[in-house]
Amino acid sequence: MRHLVKGSFAHHQKGAAAIEFALVFVLFFAIFYGTVSYSLPLLMMQSFNNASAEAVRQAVGLVPGQADYQQEAMTVIDQQLSWMPSSSRDLVAVAITPPGADGVMTVQISYPYNANPLVPFLVIPGIGRLPNLPDDLVATASIKLNN
Repeated sequence: MRHLVKGSFAHHQKGAAAIEFALVFVLFFAIFYGTVSYSLPLLMMQSFNNASAEAVRQAVGLVPGQADYQQEAMTVIDQQLSWMPSSSRDLVAVAITPPGADGVMTVQISYPYNANPLVPFLVIPGIGRLPNLPDDLVATASIKLNN
């Protein structure tokens, strides 16, 4: 008689592992998706910061009045962002302000991330949209070239 009770109990527990797996899988998938979906925009921001800083850094070596600051900056930015797929790179907006009377050169790089995400957004009930990012990813660098 005891054997029947033990077998009956095991029979009632058959689906518990599947339910536990489903709950844990959802949690681990959300953590993994959040990690990936935040890592790519952070990589893009780091690349934009590096590209804009390198573009203004290259301006130091140019001859004032004779150099094409915008062309040099675009060459450096294209080299720095060559890792990005061309479909995403085409959406990158670059604003270059050559040195004026104040001698300040500014480079701004932006990408409309919410309009063109690299990883689709995921809406999780109770948490919200992943990744929750600003509309545009923007990096700016400037340098003063003369005293």
